[in-house]
Amino acid sequence: MYEFELARTPEMFERLYAEGRSVLPGGVCSSTRLNSAWGRPVYGSRAKGAYFWDIEDRKFIDMSMSHGAALLGHAPDCLKSVFDRVWELGVMCSLDTPLHIELAKELCRIVPCGERVRFTSSGSEATLHALRLCRAISGRDKVIRFLGHFHGYHEFTFIGGHPPADQVDADPPYRESEGIPRAMADLVIPIEYNDVAALEAAVRKHRHEVGTILIEPIDFNCGCILPAPGFLERARELADEHEMVLFFDEIQSFAKQSPGGAQQDFGVTPDISTIGKSLGAGLPLSAIIGKADLMDRFKPTGDVAHSGTFNAPLMSVLAGLAFVKEISTLEFWSTINALGESLFSGLQEIAGRSRVPVRFQHHGSRFGIIFGTRDPVTNYRETFCHDTETMREFCRQATNRGVYFHDYGGGACHHGYSQAHRPEDIAEVLSVIEDSLAAMG
Repeated sequence: MYEFELARTPEMFERLYAEGRSVLPGGVCSSTRLNSAWGRPVYGSRAKGAYFWDIEDRKFIDMSMSHGAALLGHAPDCLKSVFDRVWELGVMCSLDTPLHIELAKELCRIVPCGERVRFTSSGSEATLHALRLCRAISGRDKVIRFLGHFHGYHEFTFIGGHPPADQVDADPPYRESEGIPRAMADLVIPIEYNDVAALEAAVRKHRHEVGTILIEPIDFNCGCILPAPGFLERARELADEHEMVLFFDEIQSFAKQSPGGAQQDFGVTPDISTIGKSLGAGLPLSAIIGKADLMDRFKPTGDVAHSGTFNAPLMSVLAGLAFVKEISTLEFWSTINALGESLFSGLQEIAGRSRVPVRFQHHGSRFGIIFGTRDPVTNYRETFCHDTETMREFCRQATNRGVYFHDYGGGACHHGYSQAHRPEDIAEVLSVIEDSLAAMG
């Protein structure tokens, strides 16, 4: 039991893939796990530290790191003690413990907006329930969101985030999947990020309908677009002026450059925030965190429903405590910053030498790759220059050299390293990136 056979020949892989397709749609458990650069899934066999091995027993330096969830590395030592302790206490899923309270206290200590916490398993769950809370607080149903930002796959937010170029100004906004009711699109007002005038105009026009300004402070899904100076500050002012809830979705940006996330990095405090991705040290754990008077609208103190059997299983809570302990040390950030200095200075040098136009943008331990330009990318429309097939070819070239970049369908998305990466790993990654670009040019 729990054993499987490595696919040591192409025929063995094809048999496994066919078997997977017979029971899983596309042979995968998540749509983006079908790697379009490979034209097939990447089935893993094991992972440790900065590396993973696929089912064909090929070793890769991992530059996805579970899309940012494995910030401590794959299978960090702290999880072994977590598993041992959970076995001692019992695998409790529907009971809170003093450890839940302890983790909530720790998060309130490090996240600027933190006064109350509610836990969820996934980021999509967190943003779904947080938006319900925001609507209850404001009494208004519509939400201003920003082109290029990602807030999960549910009907409240999978609208107007990543429309094709000919649908950017669609009315009603572009729905990003079949099965999303048209009526949901009427609740979403997408505008360009970093455009203060557009934000002011949208607030003025819809001030009696909009109750929430929803922002992903760093747009990692479009190649790591940072907020323009003053933009977050102006959003904070407009929210206050019009009694709107300022909601920072920090599922991805939490703990990437500092313990408190982008709200600490940029000095702007939202009313409500969602955090996650790396919070569980590789286990599923996210949270809604915000001001006490707003969060207390959740039942049982208030009138907003939020419940679930798997809201913070004990194992994930212990992993969260281990993660917060780690990111509260100077040693952790010294390691992350030193690796980043080496990687990002090297990437800029490579971009300058590359015959293939490419732009690298970064924040903390995550970075984006945008093909088709050498200029700074500051909003969604500017990413239309990105060449998806060039991105796929880059992923193929790097993979063939032993460095894994997730392809994201060829999109300008995000990649990153972990605490477990070593300086020699970064040096090898830079060498592979340069060789891959040279082979493409």
